[in-house]
Amino acid sequence: MKFYNRTKELEQLKRTWVKSLTNAQMTIVIGRRRIGKTTLLIESVKNRPHLYFFISRKNEILLCEEFTEEIKNKLSVNIYGQFQSFRDLFGYLMELSSNTPFTLIIDEFQEIYSVNPSVYSEMQNIWDRNKNKSHMNLILCGSVYSMMKKIFEDAKEPLFGRANQQININPFDINTQKQILKEYNPDYTSDDLLFLYMITGGIPKYLEILTENEAFTFRSILNTVIADNSMFLDEGRNILIDEFGKDYGNYFSILSLIASSKTSRPEIESVLQMQTGGYLNRLENDFKIIAKTKPILSKPNSRSVKYHICDNFLNFWFRFIYKYKSAIEIDNLEYVKNIILRDYNTYSGKILERYFTEKLKSTGNYSQIGSYWEKSNKNEIDIVAINEDQKKIDFYEVKRNAENININNLIIKSSNLTKKLHDFTPAYYGLSLNDM
Repeated sequence: MKFYNRTKELEQLKRTWVKSLTNAQMTIVIGRRRIGKTTLLIESVKNRPHLYFFISRKNEILLCEEFTEEIKNKLSVNIYGQFQSFRDLFGYLMELSSNTPFTLIIDEFQEIYSVNPSVYSEMQNIWDRNKNKSHMNLILCGSVYSMMKKIFEDAKEPLFGRANQQININPFDINTQKQILKEYNPDYTSDDLLFLYMITGGIPKYLEILTENEAFTFRSILNTVIADNSMFLDEGRNILIDEFGKDYGNYFSILSLIASSKTSRPEIESVLQMQTGGYLNRLENDFKIIAKTKPILSKPNSRSVKYHICDNFLNFWFRFIYKYKSAIEIDNLEYVKNIILRDYNTYSGKILERYFTEKLKSTGNYSQIGSYWEKSNKNEIDIVAINEDQKKIDFYEVKRNAENININNLIIKSSNLTKKLHDFTPAYYGLSLNDM
């Protein structure tokens, strides 16, 4: 698949390269696995001197041997002997960059913990001593969010406060997903687009797999995802196992319930028969996998809280793949496909709300966007969008079928909000598959 989007990130990385010609720069790049961090970084250093180090879980001396070959090949320098430690190798590169500016990309940087944890303090010492005379453009890239956060945001860690900037890599936006789909399936339907959005969430690797399989219709996407030897079947486990460690079972159970519409803490705890506050807090703040939702304009201390999984694919994986893993383990994939088809209309309705929420945010027309409900889930409104400057409040009802939209009912459900914002001008809209 060709390189798409990432214009802002490329410009930011280019500016950092220019700054490094004056003095060394350290950039942190974070994003979940498969989101295209490596592809972006390699694209950003095209036609510039650079080194790419991938940290795999192997002996430190073997890593140094591998990296030494990269240095010789990419920078055309003669190195006599062998580095025995990453400390010595990094120190050599810092000195080398004082006369030869280059970019050093260290991928899966958090994996150094499993190789030699002391490397972080050794790097800090070398960096502090050499950064003002060095011209290294150092990019430290990682996909295990909790570990990268600890390395750079924990005040007790040696690399705390050393980075010049942090770049968070997000999925492709809706317009890019549409562009890709249109190139491969010019006559796509709204359900083709919705299912693509539901499965990939704009994750480049997933889009690349669909491209390789020429899967750009609803049925072909389904048959690619739920298939023998499909990467998607184990993907949720592969992404999250390093984040959660040995306690992954409880986290997986909570995420499976959230994906199955048990979105409040009391609902989750009633099923699991255990306290989940600590797990929910870590899923939200340490791992950034779930997010809290409160009714728009509710008080900060409101207990009316729901949770949702931020990542579209993980939401789908926990709802249909993890939940029915027993059928997958006995190779009854048709059973899982039939479950997806059976529940698709109901499940995709919520994803359609997410789609339009993202689309409205991208317009830049609003200061606040959210959903609304009252006690016992009464008067639920799919999307409420507020423009405080223009004193406007827009209410949206989202339905797959436009014929099921009831604007009069929407007006009634919004009455408490319009009373609260009596000086705002309300407007009411319906959104359906036809509006995608």
